[in-house]
Formats: sequence, C-alpha cells, structure tokens
Amino acid sequence: MSELVAIAYPDRQVAEVVRDILGELAGRGVIELDDAVIASRDRSGELELEQTLHPARPRAVGGAVAGGLAGLLIGIPLLGAAVGAASLAAGARQRDVGVDDDFARELGAALEPPRAALVLLVRSASADKVLPEIREYGGQVLRTTLSDESEAALRAGLDDSTRVP
Repeated sequence: MSELVAIAYPDRQVAEVVRDILGELAGRGVIELDDAVIASRDRSGELELEQTLHPARPRAVGGAVAGGLAGLLIGIPLLGAAVGAASLAAGARQRDVGVDDDFARELGAALEPPRAALVLLVRSASADKVLPEIREYGGQVLRTTLSDESEAALRAGLDDSTRVP
C-alpha cells in the first residue's frame, strides 16, 4: 500500500526540481512512486494541477504486450496489441488510480501564490538515500499518511520544523 506525502515549496520550479530528482531516484530503484502531482497557484491565483506520473501508461504497455501475444495466437498481433493496450489503459483511468484529483485541487487552492505542493504516493523508499538528495530544497510537510515516527523523520530530513494541523 502506498503512503500519501504532500510537501509545499516556495514555487512551482522548486517542486519540479524535487519531482525530477525523485524521478531519477525512482529510475535507480531508491524510491518507488505510484503517482506524483504538482498543485500550484500562479501569482494571479490560477490553480494548476500537473499529474507527472501516469498510472495508465504501464498498464497500456503491459496490455499491448499481452494483447500482441494473444494476437499471435489468432494471427492478428497488431490488432491484439492495440486492443490490449486500450483496454488496460482505460481500466486504469476508470479506477482513477493515483492521487485523488479533488484532494490535489483542495490542497492547491489552500496555497498562497506562488507556492506549490508536490503530492506523492510512495510505495516504498530508502529514506536514508532519498532525503539527502532533496534536503537542500527544504519543503513544508502539509499532509501524510505516514506513522508519527516516519513523519517526524521526514520533517527532520527536510529541515521542516513547522507543524501543520
């Protein structure tokens, strides 16, 4: 099961840098993310949500492979791949896996412009390897589903001494 972690940053650019670092760490297997969303408000107060991981993509690729194999059996591999990709991607969209859009909007709406929040669904992470990579960017922990002990470690790792109700 994934843990929700929402961290506020001074602006969208800092949130994007941290997201990119986490993406690189995910590629190295240091952290496993199910989803990442950046919620931000520009100086005029306009709310923007950017889902940066798309849970439907891996399902579509898996569906294409499975459908292609099934298509080979009946002699139409391209059609099988297309149908498999479309059906599994559609299923992922219908289940709306990932960060809840309404939650991300609510969180973003509460930010003072130009602040931004990086909302993550973390399946697993090596905190001792992740936190040193993002510590210099700080961040204020807004919400988590972590245990009190894990949340305290996250706050310490980000050098966040504030406590948000």
